[in-house]
Amino acid sequence: MMNKSEPLIACIGEVLWDVQEKERTPGGAPMNVAIHLARLGHRVAMVSRVGRDASGDELIRFMEQAGVGTSQIQVDPELPTSEVLITLDEENNARYEIRQPVAWDRLGMHPELKQFIWNADLIVFGTLASRETISRDAIHTALEGPALKLIDVNLRPPYTIEPVVRDLLHKADIAKLNKEELHAIAGWERRSASGERTLMEWLASRYQLQAVVVTRGNAGAITYDGSEFIDHSGFKVQVADTVGAGDAFLAGYISSTLTGAGPRESLDFACRTGAFVASRPGGTPEYTPREIWKIV
Repeated sequence: MMNKSEPLIACIGEVLWDVQEKERTPGGAPMNVAIHLARLGHRVAMVSRVGRDASGDELIRFMEQAGVGTSQIQVDPELPTSEVLITLDEENNARYEIRQPVAWDRLGMHPELKQFIWNADLIVFGTLASRETISRDAIHTALEGPALKLIDVNLRPPYTIEPVVRDLLHKADIAKLNKEELHAIAGWERRSASGERTLMEWLASRYQLQAVVVTRGNAGAITYDGSEFIDHSGFKVQVADTVGAGDAFLAGYISSTLTGAGPRESLDFACRTGAFVASRPGGTPEYTPREIWKIV
């Protein structure tokens, strides 16, 4: 059991099942981040909504077994637990069908949840869970509290609503996104032709961000804190699959930062964590922090 004196991290957003042919695995970026943070020894809770069905019960059990707090998981009496259908094209590129509406589209705010999340030290949130007004309003209320706020940008057409993403960026203190998402957001203001560092400086200034973290897949990542860029080339591993690697990267970055590491050390640990998870099958494999340090 985690010590209650430790910082509380609240991850808010979608929880779901990824379904490919006859296999299904727990998923959803915010939940993956929460699982990895728990694996790394942090006190973390998930804020979401599932259906009143066996799939929802199973997801809650999965999170509890991983050490994630589930007291703020709501149960919807009508809408089902979310499923995302994954199909592969002839070149093995994945295509996603994110069904709608589902339970997390109706995440509601109530006094107990408001008090809980406003007492958190860090809120991790994405962009997909704000596709519907009810959940969007709840997330905006959650973000009015005093916690540090980190946005994990996940542009998922056709649910990429430009004004919604802009509003969420304005409420964040730190932004994590991949290089394609950085250029996409810059393109909304006709800036996508600029170089990566120029765009990161622009994003930090435009949305008054304390830090911007950009991932580049197997080419590593780069951070900017308003004064300094830190670049990391990543770690070379035998890839089992890339599912959840970006979520693991983010959890590694958060974990290292919360334990007092500097930005260079935090980026290194983030890259190690992402690489380690990419070397294992599945998005949330079991591991100990000690195993991550074996990545060289």
